[in-house]
Amino acid sequence: MDVPVESLSRYAAVRRTAALRRALFFGLTLLTGLFGAVLMFEILRANGLTLPEACGLVLFLGLFSWIAGAFWTAVAGFVIRLARIRDPAIMSAAEVKGRVPRGRTALVMPIYNEDTARVAAGVDAIWRSLSTQRGAERFDFFILSDTRDERIARAEEAMWRALVARHGAQGRIFYRRRVQNVGRKAGNIADFVRNWGAAYDYMVVLDADSIMTGEALVALACLMDAHPRAGIIQTVPLPAGRETLFARMVQFASRLNSPMLASGLAFWQLGEGNYWGHNAIIRIRPFASDCALPHLPGKPPLGGEILSHDFVEAAFMRRAGYEVWLAPDLEGSWEEVPSNVIDFAARDRRWCQGNLQHARVLPMCGLHWLSRVHMLTGIMAYVSSPLWLVILLLSSIIACWEAVRGYSYFEPGTFMLFPNWPESRVEEIFSLLAITIVLLLLPKALGVTLALVDGRMRRAFGGAGRLLTSALCEQLFSMLLAPAMMVFHSTFVWQTLTGRPVVWNAQARGDRGVTLRESFARHGGHVALGVAWGAVLAMLAPRFLWWMAPVLAGLLASAWLTSLSSRADLGRRARAAGLLLTPEESTPPAELAQLETPAIDAAVAEAGDVPDHVSVPAAAPLRMEPAQPAYWDLRSLLTRRPRVATGTVSVQ
Repeated sequence: MDVPVESLSRYAAVRRTAALRRALFFGLTLLTGLFGAVLMFEILRANGLTLPEACGLVLFLGLFSWIAGAFWTAVAGFVIRLARIRDPAIMSAAEVKGRVPRGRTALVMPIYNEDTARVAAGVDAIWRSLSTQRGAERFDFFILSDTRDERIARAEEAMWRALVARHGAQGRIFYRRRVQNVGRKAGNIADFVRNWGAAYDYMVVLDADSIMTGEALVALACLMDAHPRAGIIQTVPLPAGRETLFARMVQFASRLNSPMLASGLAFWQLGEGNYWGHNAIIRIRPFASDCALPHLPGKPPLGGEILSHDFVEAAFMRRAGYEVWLAPDLEGSWEEVPSNVIDFAARDRRWCQGNLQHARVLPMCGLHWLSRVHMLTGIMAYVSSPLWLVILLLSSIIACWEAVRGYSYFEPGTFMLFPNWPESRVEEIFSLLAITIVLLLLPKALGVTLALVDGRMRRAFGGAGRLLTSALCEQLFSMLLAPAMMVFHSTFVWQTLTGRPVVWNAQARGDRGVTLRESFARHGGHVALGVAWGAVLAMLAPRFLWWMAPVLAGLLASAWLTSLSSRADLGRRARAAGLLLTPEESTPPAELAQLETPAIDAAVAEAGDVPDHVSVPAAAPLRMEPAQPAYWDLRSLLTRRPRVATGTVSVQ
């Protein structure tokens, strides 16, 4: 049947709402950044602004505006969540409650040398949950393997046969292994779209550790049916399932704050949202025709294949005239996080290179300006670390220089009757310090407040006392971890800019502990930096040492912190004490609880009668070939506008 595009009047109303909200958000962000920069300028110019101080001031303006944007996003989300209002401008799962999907949806899970038992458990949990929903027959599941290890590949095929046998899912659950993994995950998805995508209207992209409820999957498909302009709808995947102390802190903080932040992002992004690469539904035909990734000019790491494909695909989808939405109220979407700091940083190394590649995508023609903002934000997520490091080093150098040189009360070579007394802008210093603390800490306090005022959520987090204790522990851990992550990210940026591409290995999963020896091998440079930095300040500017104490403490403790936080026994003790609890642990959803038990056993695998080849529903191949990217000049930048999808969208 043909589903008409929503009325132009409603579309125009959403556009007006978007313009007003973005003016408010970016206006507040810029004003906050400028206010902080003015205070810093007054502090620095009191005794004469030097060149290093001027450089630090410019960097400070950018970074202060950066944290201001995160702050105002949190405030917007807090107000929306506290008021418990349904924003009519934001796509919501409530509008399709009780509906049955009309379009056909493929669930696609790319895997690469993964733990086969964990993949089987995830697929089994998702398929079981989906089977309980009306309209489940409109979904198929594709396990898309890029595995290079033959032993793992044989286990994957046995897993697939067992899954089909267990669920009687002949012709519903498919397994395909590529001969060559060209293009990594993005190439794996593109291969599916070219060969089988035409048989489906939508696809839900899952990671190997993704879990989604059947209710969430049906809601996504129904939202796509109801909004033909939507090209991508992204859920909010919450981390769950790991036991190490580090992972439990990440899970707790994310569960506490992510829903609020997602509501804030949706408030000002509206139909120009972003795609995070998994746990999202995509309209296949525009994805095939308009979202193929080009090869960037030059050699890796900044040229060649685009590693962080998701931001670029969202930008291309919006350029094609389709909207990209974040659905902040859609529950039932989870993922897993690395179990320790080392594996967490290794994942960030890949993302760092991929995000820095977006600098080569930014000048492409026709991109929506907010798509460029998303890419700039992704770049800043990593570039901000070396900028903060430069500011801290500059401030230390200036403090040491001033301490060694002393203050000159009389201009040399001139007659002065009265000395130039040094000025201290105490009010400005403490005002700037207070504002910075508010911008950094208030968002987390707002997340705690939302949990405290909601009785059900307060109990799910272990009660008010345990919730507050957990929040304080997580905040202390984050403060100590931040300096090491700053140096990690600074190193990653330097390696990328100096031409050292990342090696793409399978992601480490499970509750992997880190020995102190391994930790020192990765953090030895951080500890040495903390020792040298602290020693210089202690000798030359001991008073400034107190200002730098939080940074130095984090660097000095980094190796021990990483090793201790990787221990699963400490994580389990915290859980037993009711600390760092999440609602998914207090009342586990059936889909997550099922992961605790083996999904496939040998008896089930042998009992299945599965043919060697099961044909996918016939469909003509879709073309998905990257075009040579066009870049704007000044004239095209001023005149190009994103297209708007018009007409009707055919849904089978």
